[in-house]
Amino acid sequence: MNNQKESLMETKLDNYKPLREIVFQSMREAIVKGDLEPGKRLMEVQLAEQMGVSRTPVREAIRQLELEGLVVMVPRKGAYVAGLSMKDVIEVLEIRAVLEGLAADLAAKRATDEEITRLSQVLEKFTEYAEKKDVQGLIDQDVAFHDVIYGAARNERLLQLISGLREQVQRFRVMYISQFDHAMDLVKEHKKIVQAISTRNGEQARKLAQGHISNAEYYMTKEIDENVEE
Repeated sequence: MNNQKESLMETKLDNYKPLREIVFQSMREAIVKGDLEPGKRLMEVQLAEQMGVSRTPVREAIRQLELEGLVVMVPRKGAYVAGLSMKDVIEVLEIRAVLEGLAADLAAKRATDEEITRLSQVLEKFTEYAEKKDVQGLIDQDVAFHDVIYGAARNERLLQLISGLREQVQRFRVMYISQFDHAMDLVKEHKKIVQAISTRNGEQARKLAQGHISNAEYYMTKEIDENVEE
């Protein structure tokens, strides 16, 4: 609860953005980061007080979050943060594995030398954060790592498809990377992907990228199974 309040209280006014957009972005970030946990009921009055705004932008934000699949409306009960089911994880990551594989394949063929250098630099930072067990650092560098690959693929339609999964993927990323038992496994997987792209081996890059996401699916479904059993 403290994390939730602290996250939402950090909402800052921006003269260039409508208040409803600021509130929406703040609530979405809180859900993605897990500060607003799956199954948490979203009380308009409480949230409005915490954010220092009226109920109207909060209500609008909840409706928009419902459209993105991050919030579910329960009849006669209200709005709740959408849970992470086994079905959610499998469906999203099955799609992502194919898209990531294609992006890596194209990046191996189209990346500039500067982009490959950038990818290696991000990998170095990712490794440093893994060794320090810095969750937020790992999450940020994981986003940066995949963003470099997407950009190097030079396919706008592919980027649009990937962007459509961004929020769901980010929720999974936070949940997955927070488990340090396999943080160094991620480092090894990233290194192999960088090597394949650097040597312009598109087919290998595709296989490694798909395997990278499949491994994430395995760990996450396993964790959900364990939590259900508990």
